[in-house]
Amino acid sequence: MIAPRRFLPSISALLAFEAVARLGSATNAATELSLTQSAISRQLKTLEEQLGVNLLSRQGRQMVLTAAGKSYVAQVRDVLNQLAQASVAARSNPTGGALNLAILPAFGMHWLAPRLRDFARIHPEVTVNLSTRLKPFTIDQSSFDAAIHFGHADWPGVDYLPLMAETVVPVCAPSLLTAPLAEPRDVLDHPLLHLETRPRGWARWLSALGLEIDPPTGMVFDQFSTMAQAAIHGLGIALLPTFFAEPYLRDGQLILASDRPAKSNGQYYLVWPEARQPSAGLDAFRSWLLGQIEAENVS
Repeated sequence: MIAPRRFLPSISALLAFEAVARLGSATNAATELSLTQSAISRQLKTLEEQLGVNLLSRQGRQMVLTAAGKSYVAQVRDVLNQLAQASVAARSNPTGGALNLAILPAFGMHWLAPRLRDFARIHPEVTVNLSTRLKPFTIDQSSFDAAIHFGHADWPGVDYLPLMAETVVPVCAPSLLTAPLAEPRDVLDHPLLHLETRPRGWARWLSALGLEIDPPTGMVFDQFSTMAQAAIHGLGIALLPTFFAEPYLRDGQLILASDRPAKSNGQYYLVWPEARQPSAGLDAFRSWLLGQIEAENVS
């Protein structure tokens, strides 16, 4: 349900407010928006009267945000950006088939992206826009239609489709080892590379193999891709998802440091806001993605 009209300022008023907040004066805002200074002033007055709060105060020739104004302008910018993105999507795909998807970099680029050509072939009416996010976020307050998350399906306010569990393997450069280590605990004799979002990744891998050991600290990376590059250059052993490691193993840039894979503590999900009606594009993408997962499980 859309909020009552009294809580919905006009776009003109919001644009005027945002411009003044950013540029510091009604004169500069008027120049940018091709309006008169008095028109900008009227828009600001109307907005403040509608909200019942002062958003700006004058200090000399400058217009300065109040505390309420600072909080409000950040949200106004988000709303204006989302509206602009929706307008661009509607213009580029008049049938309403745009799908804005947030992806985890490794899963998105190494598992999803190679398969998207098949989706585009089946659903040419849907334009998929990808944007990377490293951690789960509140999707119902974003412009995304859906997202790929990794974890335990305990995110509030979303519906979800389980995709796949994650299996990880230790890998390293051929210059570090010539063959897989005989025992899993032998990885502790070498530098271990860590992922920021999986701080207990090595501990869980060891535990899955029956070793309750706290591994030593080491270099920390924010993405699998940078950690893989560090491993390629001989900086240590990296724990990578099998779907991510396979291309590097095939071309010989990396080798298995241990031939003992283990399941990660979590899995991948497609999530979308439960309070928002799924678009036709999202419905098509969910069905296609489910088919991809089922085909992979069969093979």
